[in-house]
Amino acid sequence: MPPLDALGQQRLNKLERLRARGINPYPHSFQRSHRISEAIALFSEQEKGGVSPELKLAGRIMAMRGMGKATFADINDGSGKVQLFFRKDTLGEKYSLLEDLDLGDIIGASGKLFRTRAGEVTLEVADFRVLAKSLRPLPEKWHGLVDTDARYRRRYIDLVVNEEVRATFRARSAIITAVRGFLNKRGFIEVETPVFQPLAGGAAARPFIAHYQALGEDLYLRIALELYLKRLIVGGLDRIYEIGRVFRNEGIDARHNPEFTMLEAYQAYVDYNDIMKLTEELVEHAAVTALGKAEVEFGGKPVNLKPPYQRLDYREAMRQFWGRDIEKHPDTASLRAAMEESGMTVDPKKERGKLLDELASTYIEPSLIQPTFLVDYPVETAPLAKRHRDNSKLVERFELYAAGIEIANAFTELNDPLDQRERFKDQVQGRAIDTETEVIDDDFIMALEQGMPPTGGLGIGIDRLVMLLTNRQTIREVVLFPQLKSRE
Repeated sequence: MPPLDALGQQRLNKLERLRARGINPYPHSFQRSHRISEAIALFSEQEKGGVSPELKLAGRIMAMRGMGKATFADINDGSGKVQLFFRKDTLGEKYSLLEDLDLGDIIGASGKLFRTRAGEVTLEVADFRVLAKSLRPLPEKWHGLVDTDARYRRRYIDLVVNEEVRATFRARSAIITAVRGFLNKRGFIEVETPVFQPLAGGAAARPFIAHYQALGEDLYLRIALELYLKRLIVGGLDRIYEIGRVFRNEGIDARHNPEFTMLEAYQAYVDYNDIMKLTEELVEHAAVTALGKAEVEFGGKPVNLKPPYQRLDYREAMRQFWGRDIEKHPDTASLRAAMEESGMTVDPKKERGKLLDELASTYIEPSLIQPTFLVDYPVETAPLAKRHRDNSKLVERFELYAAGIEIANAFTELNDPLDQRERFKDQVQGRAIDTETEVIDDDFIMALEQGMPPTGGLGIGIDRLVMLLTNRQTIREVVLFPQLKSRE
């Protein structure tokens, strides 16, 4: 921890002066009567009658203006800001305590609200109390700071001084609450599955490894929620969902953080067509409930989230945006050669399924601004999805894109245990080359052998959904504490 600078030392001296006067600068509690936003709303209702009740408010000092025998201060409690008016005639000796207060200190104040000639709602302070002395000054000109790394590392300061940041995370909470409410109303139940797992399955990703000392075993932080949730479908919980953290030992960029929040939901006796309808209704509901509207702006472009969403065939999208027919490149070698002819640098470790994903990310994803379901993927891209009923080379899978971002991934779930085992085997054979492939989870296959009903499954990246709905261009703006490289 860096030592206090000269300004910090001055604050420390003020702290000692407060204590010398018998004042505890860190009391145990303060009984507010209202949050600031509630108090202002109440006053606005009652001021026509000329009556203002005695209020007790608290918050962090964000501005102070001394005027001899009177002082004005602005405090913010996270819900809103209010001006305080201190008068020496009212406070007597206690008025001198203001000399030992600084920006960033947290205080509680009691009094009545009035409106100044300039129209600002103000609390005329009858009494006040120091609740927490701040020993480090708030940064000057923090708002709009170019050093975003500092904002992310000291998110608590970012939240204190930037209302826009607080609004983003309030919106995030409202969006998640809306998603839960939507699913609960449709008969889904929320469940929890293990974070530490003996096998890293349910997605193609490199896991984090943890050692369990008591058992002397290595475990994996989950890379997906899928395989345990589908075990619950086998068990008869026919509509389930989980919102939880997943962990992938991969790179960090504008749309990827090594730990992120996923929604996965599964419904028995439906297919991916039913899940498509569910998905577009859920996304619209989250937007309207949290923001009050179905049309949002992302990167200066309007995005209309009102259903129905466009459906685009995967093969046709490749022809449209890449300019080639993937059916003419049926194996890894020919697809790799075609990609190199297009000027792409191709990782020799990647198999055909991963190469197709890379092509979609490069050519298709940036072009899909309005909500679009990309449907019917090649079988190599999704070992947990059911083969297409009309074409065994495809799977019944869709991904939802909006504003050039992948928002959701969904399948008609594979419930044939024999096909699942063979698909896993095909994936494992590629592990010598590609380290990010599925593993054979024998316990999961045993669950499928017990019998899993026809099922539709959905995964939504909550962080990306929040990015879309709040017009944030990087995932770090919607994760309170994003992963950053440690400083020396």
